[in-house]
Amino acid sequence: MSAAAWRKAMNTGAAANAWAPPARTLPGVPGSTAVVPSGAGVFSAIRPRHVIVLAALLVYPWVASPFFAFQIAGQALVLGLVALSLMFLAGYGGMVSLSQMTLAGLAGYMIAIFGVSETPEGVVLHWPWWLAILVAIAISTLAAALIGWLSVRTDGIYTIMITLAVGVAFYYLVLQNYSVFSGFQGFQKVHPPRLFGIDWRSPVPYYYLALAWALAGYFAVKYVARSPFGLALQGVRDNARRMEALGFDVTAHRIAAHAFAGAIAAVGGILLTWFNGLIGPGSVGTNTLINVLIVAVIGGLRHPIGPFIGAVVFVLLQNFAIDLVDRERFNLVIGTGFLLIVLFSPDGLLGLWARLRARLGNGAGKPS
Repeated sequence: MSAAAWRKAMNTGAAANAWAPPARTLPGVPGSTAVVPSGAGVFSAIRPRHVIVLAALLVYPWVASPFFAFQIAGQALVLGLVALSLMFLAGYGGMVSLSQMTLAGLAGYMIAIFGVSETPEGVVLHWPWWLAILVAIAISTLAAALIGWLSVRTDGIYTIMITLAVGVAFYYLVLQNYSVFSGFQGFQKVHPPRLFGIDWRSPVPYYYLALAWALAGYFAVKYVARSPFGLALQGVRDNARRMEALGFDVTAHRIAAHAFAGAIAAVGGILLTWFNGLIGPGSVGTNTLINVLIVAVIGGLRHPIGPFIGAVVFVLLQNFAIDLVDRERFNLVIGTGFLLIVLFSPDGLLGLWARLRARLGNGAGKPS
């Protein structure tokens, strides 16, 4: 396709039909390829197994205990939603950001400040819940665009260090500021609004609330990845100079990607604040910034389902690793698992699954 045809396809919204992304070989799987479908909607690739998984997710809280519905599944869905924002930036944009939990925490602080909460020193405005949510998401999205504007002009380790510096700066801001953020005490009793007579922090209602937004985030990322903007963003990831030569504004695409990812992280941050019932400096500390990266890498950065798989593994280890090792050595368990995944499967657990399927497929085709 010529440069003029490429530009026309992207500008008219017909990119999905005019250009098919090149097949990508999965690392460690000879002969296997992963292709982004072209000209297909989000729901066109639905298979029977997807329906089965969705049915299982809907039934899960009725067959599981409240602990597994709320503490395990609910937390994993929300943490996966925050990690999904990182997966979008890294997987489709080639930008690794360590500020996604910072954006989630900022949204949590905003929902506590503008909504209803308790604090000994901070500001609480008691705005209507729907307005507080909109303001929290808008502020986090704007902050994400600003972080993107600061970081997209760099690459690799420099981008990581800039976003890490922003995260650390925000941590010390909320830790030392008492007039607005209530310092190290933070905000208590930050609960979701009671709608339709339902307590949305109860195990089953909260699970469905988290599931609904996790699905919304998943399908939003899938849709954007197939849109002209998403295809152009992947082109920027692969060859920024060539995309710029074709007439695309590389910086604008990257900043827009940060803003979109920031909106997803903001929703996850609000849900995570409601899950904990509080928000404080510990929610935006360095450990939490790294944990989001670990969750995304463990699951896999090449598909939107990866962060949720990584979140399930992380939450299970977080809750049950103390049965195997001391609580103080939890980070050792997580770090060891992270190193093993990176060494043996750079694509995370999804990469291991792809390699297993490839081997089984090759074995099935060979004569016994």
